[in-house]
Amino acid sequence: MEPDTTEKQTRPFDTRAAFQEQLRDCFSRARHTLQVFDPDFATWELGSSRVDALLRAFLARHGRLELVAHSNAELERNAPRFLRLLKDYTHLIECRLTPPNLRLLTDSFCVADRRHLVRRFHADHMRGVAVYGSEAETQDNCERFAAIWAETIPGLHAGTTGL
Repeated sequence: MEPDTTEKQTRPFDTRAAFQEQLRDCFSRARHTLQVFDPDFATWELGSSRVDALLRAFLARHGRLELVAHSNAELERNAPRFLRLLKDYTHLIECRLTPPNLRLLTDSFCVADRRHLVRRFHADHMRGVAVYGSEAETQDNCERFAAIWAETIPGLHAGTTGL
């Protein structure tokens, strides 16, 4: 992973491995906020040990993680590490669900500190772009996340799965 720099970097990707690499890079650059949206987080590997370590380091620095999904079923079934992370840092993680009128949204993105972005153009495909060190490039996704967040309802939390 490259250190955070002030110079803008743009990295297109089109494979699952490249998407995972860009997500890990984005997570490692985050210091204050991670705002993420995906229909179900099935391809995000939030339950992997590598992502768990990055998110734990971020949350240990008192970062805030906000997730929005159409469904949390994938996380509940296949991401026990993420569920433990949620239990350990419930005060710093908020998981929300979209209402039915937003279920037509099909892209997928992560914004870190309003400066770094990883975005897939459609959640069913791995083609996308990562942009680092540019508030101007992340502004649209930040505004979009805020608009989506404003319409969401509470979702996954530590008590949901009996943790």
